[in-house]
Amino acid sequence: MPERREDPLGRTDRPERSERAAPGFAVDDALPTVAEILALPAVADGVPEVLVGDAALDARVRWVHVSDSAGVARLLVGGELLLSTGSGWPAEPGELRAFVAELVDVGIAGLVLELGVHYRYVPAVVVQAAADHGLALVALHREVKFVALTEAVHRRIISEQTTALHARDEVRERFTALALRGAPADYVVQQLAQTLDAPVVLENLAHEVVAADVPPDAEEALLGGWQLRSRDAHRRAGAPAGGPDPWLIVPVEARGIRWGHLVALPGPAHPAGRTSVLEQGAIALALGRLADGDDDTWGRVGRRRLVEHLLSGRFAAPGGATARLEAAGLPVTGSDLYGLVLAGRGGDGDADAAARTLGGRAIEGRAPGGGAAASVRVVLLSLPAGTPFYDAAARALGLALDAGSPADGVPTSLAIGSRADDLDGLLVSVQEALDLAATPPPRPARGLVVRRAEDRPLVRLVTSLRDDHRLQELGERMLAPIVEYDLARGGDLLDVLGAMLAHPGNRTAAAQASHLSRSVFYQRLALIGDLLGADLDDGETLTALHLALLVRRGGAMR
Repeated sequence: MPERREDPLGRTDRPERSERAAPGFAVDDALPTVAEILALPAVADGVPEVLVGDAALDARVRWVHVSDSAGVARLLVGGELLLSTGSGWPAEPGELRAFVAELVDVGIAGLVLELGVHYRYVPAVVVQAAADHGLALVALHREVKFVALTEAVHRRIISEQTTALHARDEVRERFTALALRGAPADYVVQQLAQTLDAPVVLENLAHEVVAADVPPDAEEALLGGWQLRSRDAHRRAGAPAGGPDPWLIVPVEARGIRWGHLVALPGPAHPAGRTSVLEQGAIALALGRLADGDDDTWGRVGRRRLVEHLLSGRFAAPGGATARLEAAGLPVTGSDLYGLVLAGRGGDGDADAAARTLGGRAIEGRAPGGGAAASVRVVLLSLPAGTPFYDAAARALGLALDAGSPADGVPTSLAIGSRADDLDGLLVSVQEALDLAATPPPRPARGLVVRRAEDRPLVRLVTSLRDDHRLQELGERMLAPIVEYDLARGGDLLDVLGAMLAHPGNRTAAAQASHLSRSVFYQRLALIGDLLGADLDDGETLTALHLALLVRRGGAMR
């Protein structure tokens, strides 16, 4: 559910700095660092010596200020690189220490002291104070023209700022165009990942992954345990426990309503600034949500794509697929898993809401490909281990899924695969449900029909051997004569054979299921027997034909 945020100042979609940038990511990545400035020829001419460096050299420099005054701190606003000869500095050690503390308090990026005019060496108390505060401290051993040095640095800053402005314009135009075209959330996330050259995740307010663009071979490492790591990162302002680098987190919100967050994992700097890029993506997503109204398009599209990718084998390893499912809110490890297929009218009931009534979770999608598979709803159901899933519970779940269908008496079939306890078993369960959904029910029914693969051993056999070419060849060879007859004459022999096999021993019910009179039905059976050269009263023959028909229907569904 989105979170409405009342703001007395009327702020809409512009988050505060503390929300936009995590520690370790500057608000303006285009500004040069102290280390980069020290590499400029104008600075190198002064033979610089770094006395306090390491992480302090990563500070961004907003401007260069030249002053020898002991009270210069009150003239600074933060981010400056201070150049000085030290001629006006206090002489007492305690005052020098306080002087450095004042510079740190105002937020300067670094301190550069030119030796030879007033100091022959940097006072030890200054070095120690800078080290204590993590302030970059550099000594110049050769006299330089400060005007030339400041000109070189300012030229670099202005040049990079100009480049950053152009880059920001380009990024803004790109994501504005995506918003105006109504690009789906997963595509916006993909574009963000390509722009930042880093993994990007869109999560909802429950810290469940809605869309993600991460390297296939890193899905398990990056998305494993996502919800706990994400909550920890939010508490720690972007720095998850155990992680080497902080995450960049930007809220997706507009008009006082927050729907989720964009998370960019560590990556290279971007000319427009990583935060600016992520904010443009968040604006595009927020505009899309405003256009969708209360419709959870994000969640539906994200879950559908996840199911499609899972069933089409687009994951590099089972661990990565498991991590992706669990990050999306579907527990896999230590759960009872079922593949469900709803065929027929296909109402618009919320699968996850229906599963929650049983204490579980669910995500829904469509089987990949076209044809019959695209017309059914595939549901991945996760229940706490040991939860009974009897017919009454299955029927209640099916009715909830079928909500919104017209009460026209058209039957809806809920096919349930066998129980599984890992991802591979879940995929088998889904395929069993797909194969079962491809076969007609044994007798006419109205309303919801619940069917289980566990009650259909031949269906389970076909599912387990579906990739065996010998089984496929058997089915094609046995049914070829009547398939060719139907194709040439527009016949219905395959349907008649299916009705007979669905009602063994009851030809009257089979004729009714075929919508044929008994006499016409018997004529069709006689023709089938002649074309196949088979005795349709022989049990072994019927079993082989049933197997062949299941193989054919399962292939069509896939």
